[in-house]
Amino acid sequence: WRGGGPVPMSHRESGLSDLGQASAANDPLMRNVQSGHVVPRGKAVQAGHARRLRIDLALRVPTLLATKTRPELSRGRAWRQSLHGAAIASSLARYAPLMPRTAISLPARPAEAHALAVAATLPGTRIVATTVGRGQAAFALAAERPDATVCSWFLDLYQLNGTVASWGEMPENLTSACVPDMPPGPYDLAVVPISKGGEAELTRDVLQQARSQLTLGGHLVVSVDNARDRWLREQLAETGETVRVRPADDADTIAYVIEKTREPAKLRDFSCRFVFRDRERLLTAVTRPGVFAHRRIDPGARRLLDAVDVAADTKILDIGCGSGCVALGIAARDPSVIVHAFDSSARAVECTCLGAEINDLTNITVALESEGHVPDRGTWDLALANPPYYGDFSIAEKFVEAARLALAPGGTLLVVTKQPTWYTENLPRMWSNVAEELVKGYHVIEAVRP
Repeated sequence: WRGGGPVPMSHRESGLSDLGQASAANDPLMRNVQSGHVVPRGKAVQAGHARRLRIDLALRVPTLLATKTRPELSRGRAWRQSLHGAAIASSLARYAPLMPRTAISLPARPAEAHALAVAATLPGTRIVATTVGRGQAAFALAAERPDATVCSWFLDLYQLNGTVASWGEMPENLTSACVPDMPPGPYDLAVVPISKGGEAELTRDVLQQARSQLTLGGHLVVSVDNARDRWLREQLAETGETVRVRPADDADTIAYVIEKTREPAKLRDFSCRFVFRDRERLLTAVTRPGVFAHRRIDPGARRLLDAVDVAADTKILDIGCGSGCVALGIAARDPSVIVHAFDSSARAVECTCLGAEINDLTNITVALESEGHVPDRGTWDLALANPPYYGDFSIAEKFVEAARLALAPGGTLLVVTKQPTWYTENLPRMWSNVAEELVKGYHVIEAVRP
């Protein structure tokens, strides 16, 4: 795309809610970011109207009456597991009536159901929980413990919005927050279900934050959907605390519990700063675990930067900005250019803001956004996107639609991808002048809004 004259979509783990008119300390770079997105407490769940916990009870753990003793277990260990299994099974049954039964609520994923069952056996009145689904553990704990305060922490606004929609009416002691770091404690119970396909460095970061926010004597419950796990147990053992194992014989999950007995000697900084070149200028970017792309500039972002020449006074969108490399590069070329970057990842937004500050770029604004809303819709000249490949192109479709609504007539969309077929087959339905160019293994797709 070449700017000038008539003009002939990136957090990679999620979709593109609006933070409304909230701003942070009058800093345009930190608009909608500094305080994060927090869902306030809802109305109390009335007695007799508690929601049902749709945990898949096919996830049965051992009970006193039906314990599957593994051949390699000693008789004493099998007996201890049977007692523990009975407690978990009892907990699952006790929490079953407490979760919402809305049309879009989902059963808890096995790792989260296991974490909830273990957490039910532990004390705690100040609780924080992450989720691999729709926050079922946080909701159930808040509903079952009305005297406790429960915070459900998200890194992605799209996931938070879907979770709150599935909850329906929230217990008054439950809050949800989409912020880059775990909301400040202290907590006496932290519940962290993990996906075996998750990012290792992000898992280490979250575990460190959870343990550091615990009070002495507080408990951290961690679970994973891999009964043969060794890696997660090793990470917990490195804390120096005793790791108690909570297996589930009838499901491919395992859970661990540690009790905090000492403060961490040192906290690791998982963030990274790196320098990249765009044309004649060296720029500094900031990344964190969970942000695309961590510790480097993504080759697709590089192809996107190379494909753009910007005319003065052009208004440009970076949809799903990730670490912000594209936005930083474009903004640095001409101070008259206006760049608006947004992402549904709280950490991606934080990193882009920091990058703009470090490079002294005042022509960038950044927003935490999951639905594609932009200021001055229908007035933008160019939209840039590097959508993720997963999700059967559903996320790519959201990016493209956000661009269509934001661009002025004649505005241009540029997408970089390694899988161009979906774009070349679908964009001509609502876009004109769709073109494709192969550049160093990446396809740059151009389309013009009629």
